[in-house]
Amino acid sequence: MNKKVFIIAMITVIGWASGFAAVRSSLQGGFSAGHLMLFRFLLASALFLLYALYPRSNFKLPKKEDLLSIFILGVIGITFYHFGVTFGQQTVAAGTASMIVGSAPIFTTLIAVLILKEKMDVLGWIGLVIGFIGISLITIGSTGATFTISKGLLLVFFATISTSFFFVYQKPLLTKYHPIELTAYFTWAGTIPMLVYLPGLFETIQHVTLEAHLAAIYVGIVPAALCYATWSIALSLGNVSQLSSLLYLEAPIAIIIAWIWLKELPSILSMIGGLIAISSVAIVNIIGKKKRKTKAEIRA
Repeated sequence: MNKKVFIIAMITVIGWASGFAAVRSSLQGGFSAGHLMLFRFLLASALFLLYALYPRSNFKLPKKEDLLSIFILGVIGITFYHFGVTFGQQTVAAGTASMIVGSAPIFTTLIAVLILKEKMDVLGWIGLVIGFIGISLITIGSTGATFTISKGLLLVFFATISTSFFFVYQKPLLTKYHPIELTAYFTWAGTIPMLVYLPGLFETIQHVTLEAHLAAIYVGIVPAALCYATWSIALSLGNVSQLSSLLYLEAPIAIIIAWIWLKELPSILSMIGGLIAISSVAIVNIIGKKKRKTKAEIRA
């Protein structure tokens, strides 16, 4: 993974990590889950529309043969994922939700290897397993030893599976469309099913707190619009399996943000799990890179 791709991917990870606390803050400030979903993606859709209408963007409409794939992926990656995360966070803390979503690289890598036929060496698999152990420790540290599968946790897990499929299956389309164009298509497609929550939206907006307003605007602009665009750019330039390993950083970063913003203090076990998760990224992206470079030099 080159430096440019790494920086773009990290901007995405940090932005998405901040989204968990922002969503939780919006829900606590008076937004219902359905209204929050629709509000943020109406905003994101409007931003992409402005970009599309900008003359210098050279924005192109999707090809007819790709419309069904784009719509299905938009529903899976936008509607399903944010339904699970937003409704799940009505009862699940921001840090805990981010930890569950943090297990996505396991599924993303498996799908990438089995379907896209991408190669993953032994060191990569070791890194992913270590990352999963770290995520598990974070989860136990946040929920306690008596970890139970509640409705909220199931919804967040559903979101995790959805985003895993989304990350992998959008890869072929990135060879045909500009990443920002494709992100706009997905956003518009994913927003359409959310319109079922339109009744009562404007009444809700009038009664939520200022902090909830600002948090909802933030998640509409940064995690929903900017970060999906930057992630698509990273995917178009890099390897799905390697990029997915960076998502392990999302949970530790989200915990720190939730700690500062929502006063959700992480336990010692959670912090240990976060360090382990970060170490898995180092194994895949630093040690693994050096090993591959050494092999290339030997062959040369």
